[in-house]
Amino acid sequence: MGPFVPDLISDQLNLVVAIILGIAFGFVLEQAGFSSSRRLAGVFYGYDFTVLRVFFTAAITAMSGVLILGHYGLLDIDAIYVNPTWLVPAIVGGVIMGIGFIIGGYCPGTSVCAAAIGKVDAMFFVGGGLVGVFTFGELFPFYGNFYTSTALGPIKVFDSLGISQGIFAFLLIVVAVVAFAITTLIERRVDEKSAPSLQFKPLKHLASGTFAVALGVIFIFMPDHKTSLTEKVSDPSYAAAHPVDKMDADELAFRIVDHEPNIRIIDIRSPKEFAALALPNSYNVQRADLFGKDWVSTFSQRHLRKVVVGNDETQERTAYYLLHELGYENIAILRGGIGTFKRTILDSTTFVPTGSRWDDDVREFREGARPAILKMIADAKNKPVKTVIKRKIQGGC
Repeated sequence: MGPFVPDLISDQLNLVVAIILGIAFGFVLEQAGFSSSRRLAGVFYGYDFTVLRVFFTAAITAMSGVLILGHYGLLDIDAIYVNPTWLVPAIVGGVIMGIGFIIGGYCPGTSVCAAAIGKVDAMFFVGGGLVGVFTFGELFPFYGNFYTSTALGPIKVFDSLGISQGIFAFLLIVVAVVAFAITTLIERRVDEKSAPSLQFKPLKHLASGTFAVALGVIFIFMPDHKTSLTEKVSDPSYAAAHPVDKMDADELAFRIVDHEPNIRIIDIRSPKEFAALALPNSYNVQRADLFGKDWVSTFSQRHLRKVVVGNDETQERTAYYLLHELGYENIAILRGGIGTFKRTILDSTTFVPTGSRWDDDVREFREGARPAILKMIADAKNKPVKTVIKRKIQGGC
């Protein structure tokens, strides 16, 4: 389901789970008071900051869950869709929505929540929103260029600030805790008798704030899953303690010519190098994609022999160790890398006898395999490149 690794729920049940989560989300909104326009508008007038507290709590909870699950490899963060940013249109749209929020007392999501429990003002707000959507669509040609201006792409806040995601998480938590404290003071100054913050238990909230800040400190020093595993397998002591299984060029060529069904050639070179020379029925997988969910179904099949192909054995070993650490089995690397395969099988070089009784058989095999594999490579160039389309999981309020 979604960006989880592995899939905890099948695609067939995704919509069922989405409906259940949607109902739960609406229930939580209503219980938090988000069906009340007076409470929602209170954030602009200083007498009720419930909206701010709920959204900060939701942001910190979701962020912490993403970072922790991503750290342990249970979540493919790269599969999460990031909305592209058009800076100036986003600012203008935010101002328009804010004005509508103040006037109507609802945002689009909370208006649906309130309308669902029969509030007439919310029903009018939803109706006005639908009219606005229709009007926006009809008049789009007049401001289409502005709508797509100042495009920044799917940027993330911490990347735009030039800081790590751990530092950003810590700063966001600190801002949230400070905001909780300041809004509490404002509420009590504006409404000394019935401010929502009067119900807070100081010790409990002090403990919660301390825990949140401590969690933020942990995030600063908690490396992401990809970084920690890559550093682990790059340690020379790790390689010394973990021998790799290798496959010779002749064996791989035989399996290719024989159309072996239980073999998967995983080429980890760059797309440009792969396009220049791709072995028959091979898949181009970048090292960063080894962690994602797109290839889990292929890598997790134990009966398939996964052969890692790279420019050299050093590059292949890193991918091999990463796959091993991720729990995949039945893996091998191509001895000598793609260069050795090219010289041994694909190039018309003079055969160098090794003194083995099988020299004549090896020479005969290579002479027959060379044109057969070269033909497969030529035929494959006229077909679409074997790859996996990366799915981005969309969602949000």
